[in-house]
Amino acid sequence: MEIIKNGKNEKPLIRVEKLSKHFGVTIALNEVSFEIPKGVICGLVGENGSGKSTFASIFAGIIEETKGEIYFEDKLWKPCDVLEAQKNGVAMIVQETGTIENITVAENIFLGQEMLFSNGLFISRKKMFAAAQEILDDLEISSFRADTPTHRLDMQGRKLVEIAKAMYWKPKVFTVDETTTVLSHTGRQLLYSLMKKLTNNGTTVIFISHDLEELEEQCDIISVLRDGEFVGTLKREEFDTDRLKQMMIGRNLEGNYYHADDEGYSDEVVLRAENITTLEDLLCFNIELHKGEVLGIGGLSDCGMHTLGKALFGAEKVLDGKVNLGDGTVIDNTKTAVEHKMGYMSKNRDKESLALNATVKENIVSIAHDVNRMFGPIISFKKEAGYAKKQIKDLSIKCASPNHLVSTLSGGNKQKIVFGKWMGVDSQIIIMDCPTRGVDIGVKAAMYKLIYDMKKSGKSILLISEELPELIGMSDRIIIMRDGEISAEIQRSEGFNEQKLIDAMI
Repeated sequence: MEIIKNGKNEKPLIRVEKLSKHFGVTIALNEVSFEIPKGVICGLVGENGSGKSTFASIFAGIIEETKGEIYFEDKLWKPCDVLEAQKNGVAMIVQETGTIENITVAENIFLGQEMLFSNGLFISRKKMFAAAQEILDDLEISSFRADTPTHRLDMQGRKLVEIAKAMYWKPKVFTVDETTTVLSHTGRQLLYSLMKKLTNNGTTVIFISHDLEELEEQCDIISVLRDGEFVGTLKREEFDTDRLKQMMIGRNLEGNYYHADDEGYSDEVVLRAENITTLEDLLCFNIELHKGEVLGIGGLSDCGMHTLGKALFGAEKVLDGKVNLGDGTVIDNTKTAVEHKMGYMSKNRDKESLALNATVKENIVSIAHDVNRMFGPIISFKKEAGYAKKQIKDLSIKCASPNHLVSTLSGGNKQKIVFGKWMGVDSQIIIMDCPTRGVDIGVKAAMYKLIYDMKKSGKSILLISEELPELIGMSDRIIIMRDGEISAEIQRSEGFNEQKLIDAMI
């Protein structure tokens, strides 16, 4: 494929020919063939499980293909590992965490390259920190320094470290896999600016995202995968949201899949926080959640909303004040929360909501001991098997079997498992922190329907989200947080709009 960019006729930098990847009986890529020109931002889009991350991981040397070829700069491309790919100009920001916690930012940036700073038998940490700091300064990353221990950083900070690490290699191809979902507005603007700068200097950016509006704004071309097969590529002048949706899912999808009705909620309070204070973020904070309510919580990334979700579930220590249910039960630990039919879906899905090295079944039944008990402490394996199969069927979880390892599943199917854990035990209150992060529009639509169905059945949802359309579309009431306090509280009946919410955030 050739396109005109900056007045030049750009030839393919990457050529993919009949590329396939099998994970056991699961076919992730099926004889995919397409091309990516030099010096463009190429969006790569498709539903969860379409093969986007699989292709990117093969190209970056993380996994091997089953068959087929990739040509890079007209040469057969088959890196033996990530380091070889990086040395030859291919860098990738992975979808989940790609840093090591117990070392510094500088040590993460130069992981595997420490000998660059050797001084005889020793490594000069001073030189390493100086080199890393220079990269951070060039990227205008000022929220932490090169000698900062990585475990002190939030998810956004760690992604910025990964970006800095990628830039050290001066990549010819820079792949960004579902990174913007954990970045604040400032972080996103930094990444967008970097991508434009790179392409202006001849680097190709492969940009994987489920946000179609973001893709249309940032990309020069968009290539679509569906069920492991290549569907087609659109040039900028051909971009159309409805057309992209149809290409992704193979059918027309209704544009409005949010909760559009103002049905209200009960006056009954099911969860209350009274003057709670945490070590960080929250100071004398008060909030109430009602029966049958979807309460949206929004704000900038450091406003305290993620800490609030953990504190309400007993996963964050409350130094003062208390969290209690409508019947007066005090929630000060997660065991009490789960016993009283509360659920919590973490923003950091892979680390805090799932056991990646366990099976689909083991994850789904992990909190369902009471449901699957035979007598006394004895668990019925037969009940567990039926229970897991029901959740897999009801939520359309794509897996080879209940014994499929969760680590091999797409982001959307992982999130369905998290939903299944809490829905299976009939949780009455569920705290959802960015529940649709990293999932495609089809899975989003299914999750929004689940949330709406739960609301209609009298369940209560605390929806923490960084996506304004999601908050506006799904919430009965929205609370905007700023600096650990409530900046605004708006009812659906008063009318939601993005500008009003943004003004409250900043």
